[in-house]
Amino acid sequence: MSVRVRRVYEPPEPEDGVRVLVDRLWPRGLAKDAARIDEWPKAMTPSTGLRRWYHAGEGSYEEFARRYEAELAAPEAAELLDRVRALTREGPVTLLTAAKTPGESHAAVLLGLLD
Repeated sequence: MSVRVRRVYEPPEPEDGVRVLVDRLWPRGLAKDAARIDEWPKAMTPSTGLRRWYHAGEGSYEEFARRYEAELAAPEAAELLDRVRALTREGPVTLLTAAKTPGESHAAVLLGLLD
């Protein structure tokens, strides 16, 4: 199983495998045809409220990760997470995010759950 996180603004690479956009909003300034996105499971992304709370600096990354994992337990999100897990058994998967620091973002939480 090979899962990695990359910024969506980086050019696609052959070893990316299935490219999964894990942001709720489309990345600014990125043309859809240039992004080469295979999956965009919006219901698996952090809720708008959680995203705004975290970006406002109201809590720690650890608290954000805990709250996000709780959101991922909801039926629709859990189903999409299982779908991405299934993709990882078939080949490489790259989680794509526009976050400037992917290591302290929801993408890192997902990576931890998929690894």
